[in-house]
Amino acid sequence: MSSTSHISVNGHPHVIYQENALSQEELLKQSEAFYSFLDQRRSVREYADTPVPKEVIEALIKTASTAPSGAHKQPWTFCAVSNPALKTKIKEAAEAEEKESYESRMSDRWKKDLEPLGTDMHKPFLEIAPWLIIVFKKVHDLGDEGEKINNYYVNESVGIACGMLITAIHNAGLVTLTHTPSPMNFLAKLLNRPSNERAFLLLPVGYPKSPTYVPDIARKPLDEVAEFYE
Repeated sequence: MSSTSHISVNGHPHVIYQENALSQEELLKQSEAFYSFLDQRRSVREYADTPVPKEVIEALIKTASTAPSGAHKQPWTFCAVSNPALKTKIKEAAEAEEKESYESRMSDRWKKDLEPLGTDMHKPFLEIAPWLIIVFKKVHDLGDEGEKINNYYVNESVGIACGMLITAIHNAGLVTLTHTPSPMNFLAKLLNRPSNERAFLLLPVGYPKSPTYVPDIARKPLDEVAEFYE
């Protein structure tokens, strides 16, 4: 790389952004193709126990960790679990929380809204899927002496990273499901996470069981999710 590709801005090193310039026709073709690809993504609750190489999971996590974050603090930890005994403990604890939610925490309307999706308190996928990725948000970082170091826009940053992770999983030809048992404190305990981390999202990752059926539902059309000001 030539010396002109490196400069200093306010005393901090910068490099030239390697843009990938496309024509307007190529932009449209590529953006529509990517939409069509992602529109095939579905949340899947039935998994095959087919192994997925650890290297694939590593690549998915590295992809998610390219997400933008407040002040580039990258306030996330991705815990990847394949240990069968630990997955069983996670399933048992999650189902205990889910049972209480379905029986006493969730409103009748909430449960009615979930009926088309076929969800209930039983979560067998937490044992069957070859990998579970539990995403933790770092509400703050810890210094060498245990002092708190601020992070910024933590929920927004981690949410973006999770979206990129879900996209990467689909791109790899695998499936996942956004699982958020509430409360999720048991995950920090089972995984022995430090006090500055909070469970944010649990994603089973693997191949879909064959055959697998998903709810016959549609996404909102563009005119219901967007407004253009031209």
